[in-house]
Formats: sequence, C-alpha cells, structure tokens
Amino acid sequence: MSRYRALLGVPGARVLLGTSMLARLGLGITSLALVLLVAEATGRYAPAAVAVALYALAGAAASPVAGRLADRFGPSPVLRVLGVAHPLALIGLLLAVRSGEVGLICTASAVAGATFPPITAAVRGVWNALTAPDSGRHDLHNTAMAAEASLVEVIFTAGPALVAVFVAIGSPATAILASAVCTLAGTPFVAGSAVMRARVPHPERARTRGLGPLRVPGFLPLLACVSGLGVAFGVAGVAVPAYASEHVAVRPAAAAGILLAVWGVGSTIGGIWFGTRHPTMALHRLLAWLTAGVAVSYAVLPLMPDAVWLGVALFVGGGTIAPALTVQNTLTGRITPVTMHTEAYTWVITTAVSASAAGAAVTGILVDHGGLAWSFLLAAVMVGLGAVVAAWPSGGLARADVAAGAVTPVDTVPATPPVAQ
Repeated sequence: MSRYRALLGVPGARVLLGTSMLARLGLGITSLALVLLVAEATGRYAPAAVAVALYALAGAAASPVAGRLADRFGPSPVLRVLGVAHPLALIGLLLAVRSGEVGLICTASAVAGATFPPITAAVRGVWNALTAPDSGRHDLHNTAMAAEASLVEVIFTAGPALVAVFVAIGSPATAILASAVCTLAGTPFVAGSAVMRARVPHPERARTRGLGPLRVPGFLPLLACVSGLGVAFGVAGVAVPAYASEHVAVRPAAAAGILLAVWGVGSTIGGIWFGTRHPTMALHRLLAWLTAGVAVSYAVLPLMPDAVWLGVALFVGGGTIAPALTVQNTLTGRITPVTMHTEAYTWVITTAVSASAAGAAVTGILVDHGGLAWSFLLAAVMVGLGAVVAAWPSGGLARADVAAGAVTPVDTVPATPPVAQ
C-alpha cells in the first residue's frame, strides 16, 4: 500500500479522493430514487423507466458539451455553474412529479440529467496533470487511475444503499433532495480546489473544434471497447435481478441488490489491488487481457446453479472490472492531447451510459422471452469483441498506443502524445 500512501501525499489528492466522492454521490443515488419516485407518484413503472432513461441519455448527450467548455475555459467555472444548476433542476423535478403530468416529469428529468456537472471527467483530467511525465510523480499514474476507478465503484455500490436508508426514513423525494445537497455541497469544494483551478487553458494551445477527440487516431476503437463493457453493465442491471426472481423464493429484490453489491465489492477490491501493481505490458494488450477476463466472467454466469454460486462468480469476475476501467482511463489520457482531456473523458462516459442503456433494453426483451442465459452470453460476446479490437496488432488502438510510446512500461511513457489538431 506504499503507492497509495504516496498518492495521498500528492497536493490536492485528498480533495480528488474525498470531496469529489461527496459531489458525485448523486451518480449512485438519483437513478434509483427517480424510478421509485415516479412509480410512486404515477402508480406505473413505464413512466418511471422513461424518466430515468431520459435522465441518463440527456446527461450522456450534454456531457461532451460540458467537457469541451471545461477544456476551453477551465473546469472550475463549468463545475461552479452546473454545481448550482443541477440541484435546482432536481428541485424542479420534484415539483414536476407533484404535478403528476408525465410529460412535465420527463422534461424535468432530462433537464436534471443534462445539468449534472462533469466532475468525473474533470477529476480524471487533473489526475493526468498531477501524474504527468514531467511532474516527478508519473510512477503513481496507474495508482491514481485505479483509485479513481475504485472510488466510482464505491459510489455506485453505496448509492442504492443510501437510497434504501432515505426511503426508510422519508420517501424517494428525500433521496432526491439528498442527492441535490451532495452536489450543491461537494461541487464548490472540488471546483475551488487549487489543483482544479490550476487547470486553465494554455494560451498557445489551439482550441478544440469540430469532432474534437473523435478525430484523434485510436480514440474511436477505444470507444468500441468502452461500449462493450457498457453493454455488459446494462445487461447485469437487468439480468441479475431477473436471475434472483427465478432462483430466490424469499425477497428476490433484496437478493438482487446483494448480488449487485457483491459484484461491486469484487470490482473495488480488484481496482485497489491493481493500483499497487507496476504493469509493464503495452496498454492495448493489457486492456485486451482484462476485457477478455470480463467476457469469461459473464460467459460462466448461465452455468451457476443458484444465487450463492452466482454471487461467487460475480465477486470473482468483478475483480477484473475496475482494472479494465483503469486501463481505459489511462489510454484515454495517453492517446488524446491535453487540450481535449476533459471532453475525451466525457465521451468515454457518454459511450458507456448509452451502451448500458442499449444493453439493458435488449436484455429486458430477452428476459421476457425466456432468454436469461442468452443475455449473459450477449454481454460476453460484446465485451469479447472489445477485447479483439484492443488486441488487434494492426488496429487503430494498437497503433495509437505504440505511437504514444506505450511499448515501454506503463508508468514511464508520455501521457499526451502529439496529435494534429
């Protein structure tokens, strides 16, 4: 754990690992709370599903715009504005739910999703700067990205548990208000931190135009790998509860929550362990091996005879997820110019969210037609295709990785290769 002790000694690290967690708790709270809130208000789950889908997709669509603004003007002003706009949008959403008008609820959900601050992308950009090759801390780069990936896993694991607490002591509206408070209280501290304020545009660097990072060699193949994992995450969100309904006689919903939490714990532990390592394999190959591990972990799930064995498989397989996300994040910072980092990370998030929504939708259809096993295999195939894209020797991602110098140890290569604007 010496690497993590050294990481905590980096100026600004405690804000990035502590306060940013408070600011991002809404990521794990709002979606579930919104489903419960709208279902309670309308008496139907269909409007709730539409509302949460619009919340996620609006956030995915708006995130690259916020990312480009953060790259152009610095992340602090963007975070400050959206750190107030999002809580206000959540309050507007509560008022819309009270009206009972489904159209107004859906519109308010989209506005709330579109205004969520790009905290995760901004934090990853700062970690790239703090552990850049010329910082003297580049040996901590893998540890920083692993810590960030594990922190996000903790947020998504803790969020549903917090929703359960808030619903028990109040109502789903209480959970939405708590999410608003977290964003309102945490975002100003992140935006006002010295390390975030230091992220200002360099006057000599050209501004991003047009498609931005989507034009960078290797970035689209990387997004293909991201989409494979995104589909798999969406599959799990539907297929695991469906499995619990078929195999658990008492309180299957609670069992589903426990199974998903066990999966998240496995991922968190895997991410923390990965942060103590010093990988020497080229990053695209490392990503290929890790995503192949995720694919295998999904492929074995239909073979599990009961919920206990499914939990064991999820825990073990989860250990590959945070490491795979860590390498994805490292590659994003490696192959894109520093002037595009925040926007590039928002595209990663947008792709993952959109693919997850698609995976969940397809899985719902498969489960309704008796294809629970096929849904797990669908996830395995999609992640496996991503592994092939990453491993292909003459592929765009491999070429970009080699061009960035990633054939040398991961902690000693340039973080931002020269790419034509």
